[in-house]
Amino acid sequence: MKIKISWPVGIVVAIVAFMVFILSFVYKATFVSEYDHHLVSEEYYKDELHYQEEIDKLNKGVALKQNVAIEKTAEGLVINFPTEFKPEAITGTVFFKRLSNEKIDFNFPIELKTHQLFIKDEKLVDGRWDVKIEWFVNNDEYLFKEKLMY
Repeated sequence: MKIKISWPVGIVVAIVAFMVFILSFVYKATFVSEYDHHLVSEEYYKDELHYQEEIDKLNKGVALKQNVAIEKTAEGLVINFPTEFKPEAITGTVFFKRLSNEKIDFNFPIELKTHQLFIKDEKLVDGRWDVKIEWFVNNDEYLFKEKLMY
């Protein structure tokens, strides 16, 4: 037994199937929390205005004899600060940002007794992290950014 479908009915069925296909994607992107979409920054335009200041701070850090360096160890991460400054004079904040999940982002202040800052392995989840270190010495602002695979 053969079922015959005329071409106008075939076209209508194809259009309806395509519309259902597209609307299912719209529904998932809008209402399903698994496909949550968000901007990297909530204040994108405000951040863009300060971008040149960030570039200047980055260049200041590069101009030092030794810039900040991040080293992965078995116990966690070690952040090495320049030895040309006294460790007690270095202040600032370290930001760890995970683009895939903002719920695990964290930051903490820089308080040094030596030129190294240690971050325990338990705080970091495997994957890509954007590390941003804003630090100050003698009223000079410096910035260090790195994309890190942990």
